[in-house]
Amino acid sequence: MITKRTFGRLALAATVAATLIACGKKEEAKPATAPAATELTIAYITNGNTNEGWTLINGGAKKAGSVPGVKFIELAAEKGELSKQLAIVEDMITRKVGAIAIAPVDSAGIAPAVNKALAAGIPVIAVDTGITGANITSYVATDNIKAANVQGKWAAEQIKDGDTVIYVTGDLGQSTGQERKKGFVDALNEGRKNVKIVEVATTWDQTMAQNGVEAALRANPKAKVIACAWDGGALGAKAALMAAGKKPGNVMIAGFDGSPGGLDMMKDGWQQANAAQMLAKIGQVGVETAIAAAKGGKVEARIDTGSFLVLPENVDKFAADSGVGQFMKVKAK
Repeated sequence: MITKRTFGRLALAATVAATLIACGKKEEAKPATAPAATELTIAYITNGNTNEGWTLINGGAKKAGSVPGVKFIELAAEKGELSKQLAIVEDMITRKVGAIAIAPVDSAGIAPAVNKALAAGIPVIAVDTGITGANITSYVATDNIKAANVQGKWAAEQIKDGDTVIYVTGDLGQSTGQERKKGFVDALNEGRKNVKIVEVATTWDQTMAQNGVEAALRANPKAKVIACAWDGGALGAKAALMAAGKKPGNVMIAGFDGSPGGLDMMKDGWQQANAAQMLAKIGQVGVETAIAAAKGGKVEARIDTGSFLVLPENVDKFAADSGVGQFMKVKAK
């Protein structure tokens, strides 16, 4: 039952409410909370290599992938097997990642999976090693032919016409190995006539390089220069020379990469020249380009991350400027 006192209270409350509304003093609505920004997923797929050069490349990639708003996934083809890298790309397509940055195990073999990713609208960036048979979004790497030309020109300047040079290849199933061999051989033949080039074939394997150089030295004891497609090959060449009783400088070694181990060899007198890459920069720019492409930005189809001819007189400066020095065992004096 509503009494007169209760009715009075209700009337008073209604009057107060009406007054507040009339005066515009109703409670303001709280602003809606902004939805959380969608995280961009970037997949970085390496070729499974674990040498010093790739440690630096991968480090650069991780640095680029650590920015806010990016979920960085790093995956590797176990034992460098193409089938496993193909399966990784297929999985990334299923997960609908924003972009893929990949260092292919096989430049042509990876193309079917890459084409499938591109068809799904996923940008694909080739890192360090190119991809054939696919119209990829961008290729980020050293200009291998240009850098190897410099290596070959240096080698030509150290020998005479008709001398013997041993060349340790990388994996010739990859564009990187193909380009470095071509660049070196072209420049060497341009600089010297009738040079005998003894080829040691490898798949970026240091033990293969050592065994191959040992055999090449036995068959060609007067070889003047051993040029290598990567610094792991140079380390194998050094081991082969030591096994043959050679001293630093008896046979000149030209490396390729500018890795800590390669530059340590130079500091110790075992390596006389190095076609150095900007290793960390390759990984960093590769992932930065993947992020930009995933956001819909326009990226260049080919990005050269640069190279530099390292010699004993400038090795300390290069080591400091490139950041490689922090990983070297033989420090600058």
